[in-house]
Amino acid sequence: MNTLLVGLNSESKSILADALKRRQHQFDVVKPEKSSIDLLDKKHISLIILSDFSEEGIQFCRDVRAKESGRRYTIAAVVSRDQTDQLHRLLDADVDQYFVESLYDEQRLDIRLAFAEKMTRNKEGQFLIEQKLRESEARARSILKTTVDAIITIDEKGTIRTFNRAAEKLFQYGASEVVGKNVKVLMPQPYRREHDGYIHNYHQTGNRKIIGIGRDVTGKRKDGSTFPMYLAVSEVNVNGQRLYTGIIRDITEQRRLEQEVLRISEHERHRIGQDLHDGLGQMLTGISLINRNIASSLKDEGHKLADEVDEITRLIKEADEFARTLSRGLIPVEFDNQGLKVALERLVENAERLFGIKCVLNCKYNITFEDTTSLVHLFRIAQEATSNAVKHGKATEVHISLEADEEKLTIAVEDNGTGFTDDWDKQKGLGVRIMSFRARLVGANLEIHDSKKLGGAQILVTLLAVGSSYSYTD
Repeated sequence: MNTLLVGLNSESKSILADALKRRQHQFDVVKPEKSSIDLLDKKHISLIILSDFSEEGIQFCRDVRAKESGRRYTIAAVVSRDQTDQLHRLLDADVDQYFVESLYDEQRLDIRLAFAEKMTRNKEGQFLIEQKLRESEARARSILKTTVDAIITIDEKGTIRTFNRAAEKLFQYGASEVVGKNVKVLMPQPYRREHDGYIHNYHQTGNRKIIGIGRDVTGKRKDGSTFPMYLAVSEVNVNGQRLYTGIIRDITEQRRLEQEVLRISEHERHRIGQDLHDGLGQMLTGISLINRNIASSLKDEGHKLADEVDEITRLIKEADEFARTLSRGLIPVEFDNQGLKVALERLVENAERLFGIKCVLNCKYNITFEDTTSLVHLFRIAQEATSNAVKHGKATEVHISLEADEEKLTIAVEDNGTGFTDDWDKQKGLGVRIMSFRARLVGANLEIHDSKKLGGAQILVTLLAVGSSYSYTD
């Protein structure tokens, strides 16, 4: 062990030097002067021993502790019995250990030095751990300050612990305004109201909805405006306490681009539907009329092909009806422009006719939007959910319900089919991805559950009133 023996009393220093040699210390003997402090780093000193009490010795201890790494050294002081009234001064100078009346007892001195060595090793190890911790915290703070993603840390009660600069910029709050508050302040209703219940449910059941998964959610800024964001949450246990770190990315621009792509797609769908109705449908109607006249003439003449021409007329009429059905499927909402309820009623009618199932609509209100884009996407989700229930779930009964209030709009599609497997989220099919994609575009939340009502699957879509310009009427 590298030791610095400091003092003015030659006799004390000599006795201690012999004891240190016996214990195989590497040591230097110096006076309590400021210049001696330079040896601490140069000689890699761990233990400092004051051989005697003096004003210079007390000041030396204070100067050691004033160093940036001054807390790492163990300081032991020799005090005679008639100097014990000065122990408080050594305590103020932050001395760790005292040798009282043991200098002239070789065995007691050896024990005292052994204790000093043990304290030195413990203190040095603790200092290294604390230093690594400080370095780690400094790196973490640096990352938090410079990262482009918003990073928020909360405890198991939902209280915000850290809030980096990117989060300040994104949510328009200063860190001092939100640290110590519940993270619900960053959420719109109804998620704000439901958040504590979600954390409690996770602690009780371990059922994860976001933690370790990541999903698109809605955030709320200080000015009350909302925005779509991608949230990835991880959990860490620190000293027996759960902490959750959320990495947040604003996806407003991504949603805008996705909406533009889908808008173009819907435009093409509308054009094809219109062409089917006004173009192909009209042509088939005309052909059917001409063919019916030919069939009538042939029948009057008693021609043997009259029945076959009649059959052709019937097939053309069926083709015309099929084309018009396809047309209505492609442009159900825009074509009637009467809101979501009318479109869903037509969806139910077509599902029963085309799939041969029982399809029920429970819809008290009709929903209209200033911008029909959201209306179209919601209809498409219901349409895809119904189709998937029959094709993949083998359902024979589907219930569609639509509810709305001042906070949110919800659409639920439930069936009596086989439902989803336990690992459905790892094997998402195209249909689920399309529904999720459409929900994200309009800022809605799509969830998949087991249907308590029918025993199959339930597709639940929730659209918040905040940021959505819909109205509902009886």
